[in-house]
Amino acid sequence: MSRPPKSRRVEFLPRLTYFKPAGVPLRELEEVGLTVEELEAIRLKDLVGLEQEACAEKMGVSRPTYHRILASARSKIAEALVGGKAIRVEGGNFQVVMRFFRCQKCENEWELPVGQGCRGELLCPECGSEEIVRADEQGRPLFYRHNAQLVEEEETERKTEAVQQE
Repeated sequence: MSRPPKSRRVEFLPRLTYFKPAGVPLRELEEVGLTVEELEAIRLKDLVGLEQEACAEKMGVSRPTYHRILASARSKIAEALVGGKAIRVEGGNFQVVMRFFRCQKCENEWELPVGQGCRGELLCPECGSEEIVRADEQGRPLFYRHNAQLVEEEETERKTEAVQQE
């Protein structure tokens, strides 16, 4: 008996989950199912432009596993485009990555999924203060962490936010 797959880390949940060819009634279409982690693999590699090793690390899987997820996603998308099928994004085995925040004024701590709470727009839900810092799971401000890691995370976040705004 094979072991169950580990949850993949996902930073993006799509608002739109169904795509179909224009001009064809839904009842006449076949569907291709794309899992949320397959969509995340496509997003990281083809949209954000990360190398496969960085993509695998972000999703919490090995490089060979990431490659299999990406290959499966690309195959399904090609099947839908070439065969005129609809794509439904749903399900899978994933866990949404959360970002942690701390208010400098009232010390309230909370979490939001990655992609929510854009810079400059975030207010403390308790006191309404703008004095917000990113924190780790223990509530410590992120600037205590190694600078290179923080810079890399911020660069990836900027790319992700830019793609989401387009």
